[in-house]
Amino acid sequence: MDADFFMNEQTPTGQTAKRAPALPDAQTVKSVHHWTDRLFSFRVTRPRSLRFRSGEFVMIGLMGDNGKPLLRAYSIASPSWDEELEFYSIKVQDGPLTSKLQHIQPGDEIILRPKPVGTLVHDALLPGKRIYFFATGTGIAPFASLVRDPETYEKFEQVILTHTCRTRADLEYGRQLVESLKDDPLIGEFVGDKLHYYPTTTREESPKMGRITALLRDGTLFSDLGVPPLDPACDRAMVCGSMGLNTDMKEILEGAGLREGANSDPAEYVVEKAFVG
Repeated sequence: MDADFFMNEQTPTGQTAKRAPALPDAQTVKSVHHWTDRLFSFRVTRPRSLRFRSGEFVMIGLMGDNGKPLLRAYSIASPSWDEELEFYSIKVQDGPLTSKLQHIQPGDEIILRPKPVGTLVHDALLPGKRIYFFATGTGIAPFASLVRDPETYEKFEQVILTHTCRTRADLEYGRQLVESLKDDPLIGEFVGDKLHYYPTTTREESPKMGRITALLRDGTLFSDLGVPPLDPACDRAMVCGSMGLNTDMKEILEGAGLREGANSDPAEYVVEKAFVG
């Protein structure tokens, strides 16, 4: 973050300091948590006028070096009922935005355009018995919102959250989130025994190794969880991850007979195309 942008200009003693120009659509950072040297999450104030469906994303950012807003699409990781907004981000040292965003502190301001959109919403899926959330890396963010939404558990008998990362440390955000739901006074009673968490790693040794696509193709995921293979009559899925994951998952899901849905045409699965990471 460019500290000079937020600091008041120096003025002679006795004169009122000029305030730095306010950010457009500014929201205040409430807390920041650095999970690893590559991953962090943060919470900001929520605009009073903002209404969103769990799973949607908004544009957030900072002022660029050219004085113009530098914005990127970020899924809202907090549920629609939360009074604050949570985001989960990767750190890219030479990234135009994240190279600065990773240095934010409580009290700082970010730009947040209050126009939520996205396909990872319940409205884009037909009713079903079981829903899968397939995530890699920070693609877990929209599902962090959905697993904290009572509507998810009202619509489905089983909720399966898969999260694939390189290392065990990269899984910690999701692990702690899922663990906290059991005793959460607001959502715990809805979650009950419906939520099943399935973390895997691809590089570091862990209890479950392998890419989620491979574990789907060879049937390992189904045998591990004790559930039948994908069935378009009762299974629904949401996918958020890299372009490679999106492509492979579409092939797997459509091979099982599931069709891609949209807000205007609900079906059996949806993919978030705005996310790449």
